[in-house]
Amino acid sequence: MTAQSLSEMAVEVLNTADGRAKTALSRAHAKAWFAARAAGDEISIGRAIPPDRPARPDRPELLDPRNVPRRRPGSEKGRIAILHAVAHIELNAVDLHWDIIARFANVPMPVGYFDDWVKAADEESNHFNLICDCLEANGSFYGDLPAHAGMWRAAEDTAEDFMGRLAVVPMVLEARGLDVTPGMIEIFERAGDEKSVAAMKVIYAEEVGHVAYGSKWFHFLCGRHDADPKDAFHDLVRRYFHGPLKPPFNEEKRAEAGLPPDFYWPLTVSSPVKN
Repeated sequence: MTAQSLSEMAVEVLNTADGRAKTALSRAHAKAWFAARAAGDEISIGRAIPPDRPARPDRPELLDPRNVPRRRPGSEKGRIAILHAVAHIELNAVDLHWDIIARFANVPMPVGYFDDWVKAADEESNHFNLICDCLEANGSFYGDLPAHAGMWRAAEDTAEDFMGRLAVVPMVLEARGLDVTPGMIEIFERAGDEKSVAAMKVIYAEEVGHVAYGSKWFHFLCGRHDADPKDAFHDLVRRYFHGPLKPPFNEEKRAEAGLPPDFYWPLTVSSPVKN
């Protein structure tokens, strides 16, 4: 049995700066967790204090979202910028999934909750590496371009609200990935970049599960607190998410992940209620 608790594993990942090193450690800890589970051993959840912000490499330079340069997606530079942005999102997702384990470890949860987020962190680690490989195949690397500085804001805003974290991160931010990834896949298909297409398709397939984990455990906590899930979701998103949700939505994949239209349509600018 490992001497580290799961929370200590999570904090170790969060405190690792280099992206490749962070994701290698993340995958090693996930492997250890699931090996112990398969063997009938017990890794304790434990307690460990996560950092307010995860460790980050010196590059990329982090800019206000308004100051991140925009590039035409049809150009080679534009496609590299898309890959770089996706790598940045995936690295933040690794930290978000380990953070939700350590930060709310004081809340009693079934072991399946921890299984889900360890698996999600492992998959996000693989996603980061797949996209970094694509960047390098295109003559670039993660850190070569500036990136969005606001990615961790949702974590900071919900640092003391477990249900708020589930509502905003997997059920809003990751669900947005289901909306936009098909369009990105088309861009790389038109460019004949088969390596990037394959990586994006892996991400697209697995992100459905991550959104579903958020929905599942959000509904679990609503049941524990005798709260209406739809009303609670609307209240928390309005409290913690900055601005309205923006269509078009990938309603098929959102439904597959446990997000019906009446959860998100009322949070748009026009707020039509769709049945």
